[in-house]
Amino acid sequence: MEAPTLKDVILARNRIRPYLLKTPFHTYPTLNEHLGCEAYVKHENHHPTGAFKIRGGINLVSQLPEQEKERGVVTASTGNHGQSIALASKIFGVKAIVCVQDGANPTKVAGIRSYGAEIVEHGRDFDDARVNAERLAKEHGYRYIHSGNEPLLIAGVGTMALEMIEDQPDLDYVFSPVGAGTNCAGVGLVYKALCPETKVVAVQAENAPSVYRSWKSGRLESTDSAKTIADGLATRQAFELPTEMLRDLVDDFILVSEDEIKEAVKTYVENAHTVAEGAGAAPLAAATQIRDQLKGKKVGLILSGGNMTYENLMKCLT
Repeated sequence: MEAPTLKDVILARNRIRPYLLKTPFHTYPTLNEHLGCEAYVKHENHHPTGAFKIRGGINLVSQLPEQEKERGVVTASTGNHGQSIALASKIFGVKAIVCVQDGANPTKVAGIRSYGAEIVEHGRDFDDARVNAERLAKEHGYRYIHSGNEPLLIAGVGTMALEMIEDQPDLDYVFSPVGAGTNCAGVGLVYKALCPETKVVAVQAENAPSVYRSWKSGRLESTDSAKTIADGLATRQAFELPTEMLRDLVDDFILVSEDEIKEAVKTYVENAHTVAEGAGAAPLAAATQIRDQLKGKKVGLILSGGNMTYENLMKCLT
């Protein structure tokens, strides 16, 4: 399990190009006033699945050997990764099973099901669903797709950074959310190869800090719970490959509170006229937290997804 390279990201872009449009990278005057800097928002919520993960899903499923495609795939997800694997599997004619926790985000579950994947609900959180997916893979011979320890996923995700650099090559900071860590690992890989002067800032929820703790300690850490409105960040266990990459690629790591995430969701609605789910709003929450440090700078914010339930959106807006 070797870390992907810049060449892998470039190859991934060629693979996903027939299926995905380049996402917008916009700046908004009132958001700039809010932060006191020139901020650009990478709208990964504009993908068909509403989140960035589809980049990695298409890159990985398209490269599976024929015998693995014939056996089918199984994965675990809080929602966006599951939608990614479901849609990619539909495109390439592969049977897909997605394990989710009991009571998972219904918007994301509906999306997974709409692409033809089978849903298996089990457990109190993502990590329980992950263990269930591993069990099913062993019992039935499915190709298990790990949500973090997959070089092709990370290379696919890195294509968003290529687009960002093409549009704005002179950013001072890029803020990336961390759940499993594939987003920040892919983005960090590209920026450190092409724009090493740009500071890469990882962002995780205070209530789900396993990767942050691992980044600090140098060991793979886990937490007893990961209860956060940002379900895309709700992982109790750090994963080997993305966490190892983050240690080499990330300049700073910021934890954001539930209130800060909710306020960032509201700020996006008011100032960018867009819906960001909790994970997608976390980079804005982190930038707001250190906005004194960002004065006069040029900043990239990765809005990783917009698959938020109406109930949670109302919690943020009221």
